[in-house]
Amino acid sequence: MQTLAGGKLKLVQAALRLITETRSLTSLGLRELAREAGLNPNTFYRHFKSLDEFGLQVLGYIAEDMKAGVRQLRQMADSSEQASHDTVAFVYHYFLANPAATTVAVRELHGPSPLLRRALEAQLNASAREMAEDIIERGLVPGVEEPVVHEISHMTIRYILFRAMDYIEKPEQRKRIQQETERFINRQFRGALTEGLPESAIIAFAKAAP
Repeated sequence: MQTLAGGKLKLVQAALRLITETRSLTSLGLRELAREAGLNPNTFYRHFKSLDEFGLQVLGYIAEDMKAGVRQLRQMADSSEQASHDTVAFVYHYFLANPAATTVAVRELHGPSPLLRRALEAQLNASAREMAEDIIERGLVPGVEEPVVHEISHMTIRYILFRAMDYIEKPEQRKRIQQETERFINRQFRGALTEGLPESAIIAFAKAAP
């Protein structure tokens, strides 16, 4: 995770503890945050100029650890199927272990702060770009043009975040959600491989697919 120390770290960790099913990051008050962090309320402004700047720090803190773990898995994968399986498993397990962080990400994507919405959009776009770059560099989907890899990666990141809360809140469906997500990714790339092919080639491709 991002390297934080002292009051900054205490405030970020306090925010993640205070997030609940009915609370969002932007609903937290300065005094509440400071009390949870064991700090004087005036301490907040020694570290952050505004609540929006604080929110940016929280989002950055959440993103770094997960992105590093996912990238390592993709760079070790020998096939697109293995990459999708390992990535989906890691991300959903991360969501489960860090439900507050996941709640922040899901809520703030459509939250009241334009600055935080833009910041989260930027984080999602960066994750999609890294996913596409890793797939292209490893040659995991030969035959799929680079712009298409980027497009599918963008859709994949959004889909995973869309299913995040269901994965956390519905334990009896977790296995199915993980499998559905893997199938979504694999079908996108397989579909891209068949674009422009004649019908006979598409049928042969479908029969050969695992």
